[in-house]
Amino acid sequence: MTAKVSISVLIPALNEELNLPACLESVARADEVFVVDSQSSDRSIEISEQFGAQVVQFHFNGRWPKKKNWSLENLPFRNQWVLIVDCDERITPELWDEIEKAIEDDNYNGYYLNRKVFFLGKWIRYGGKYPDWNLRLFRHKSGRYENLNTEDIPNTGDNEVHEHVILEGKVGYLKEDMLHIDFRDIYHWLQRHNRYSNWEARVYYNLLTGQDDSGTIGANLFGDAVQRKRFLKKIWVKLPLKPLLRFILFYFIRLGFLDGRAGYIYGRLLSQYEYQIGVKLYELRQFGGKLNINKTELKPDNNKTSEPLKVKL
Repeated sequence: MTAKVSISVLIPALNEELNLPACLESVARADEVFVVDSQSSDRSIEISEQFGAQVVQFHFNGRWPKKKNWSLENLPFRNQWVLIVDCDERITPELWDEIEKAIEDDNYNGYYLNRKVFFLGKWIRYGGKYPDWNLRLFRHKSGRYENLNTEDIPNTGDNEVHEHVILEGKVGYLKEDMLHIDFRDIYHWLQRHNRYSNWEARVYYNLLTGQDDSGTIGANLFGDAVQRKRFLKKIWVKLPLKPLLRFILFYFIRLGFLDGRAGYIYGRLLSQYEYQIGVKLYELRQFGGKLNINKTELKPDNNKTSEPLKVKL
């Protein structure tokens, strides 16, 4: 048997019975594995325990912190290095070999991992989806996820998804790829991105209103890959026709058409996703930074009419 690597793996989960077996099998070389669950109603807990993972329940208070930061603060890790893996991600044997060597280097406190995203059974190599750097391996005492001040927006879930880790110390990049393979169908992709668009709309709103970005990774054209992306996002949020632009950028400029039919479908879905963000951003701007307005929340106008405020789309 292969020797265990002195890594504590953190897997956030909620009703992930389809993805968990392959994910847990891929992290079997870790010294310990925590599955932080949010009261799953499927077989997620049973599957996790079958693979020897420690299951911890997270009860979200609707605010801050969310699941990953809570776990970094509260789980009794017995290793100084933590590897954060989503249920639809896989750590390959080659990546494990690289991780085992990387954590022996005292000059680094963390490492970016590159993801290969698979969609409809095909690696989406183009369209700007690769490389896709994520800071997932780090000394757990040195890193925490940024707070983008989106916690007041409902229906975004209890887990950090697009937030990034702020890490003290030097960060490196690993060469081997992590695989992103979701065994669920398009229904779940759409369901998930409906939640994400709530989150994104609030991020857009914060950028457009000049909200303080202290406590985040920051936006820097000359920083790392994630900081450059954040800098470009500040420009992106001000552009018109973003759904159309997103498709053109993905499919033509970044050569998404080279990924065939899967690339075309993915590009169309991203364009739709951008439209959802735009509609929700409109809602935020109309109602002072709130989503999901109820009639009872609306103040009557000066004429003291009981009619709700009408918005033209």
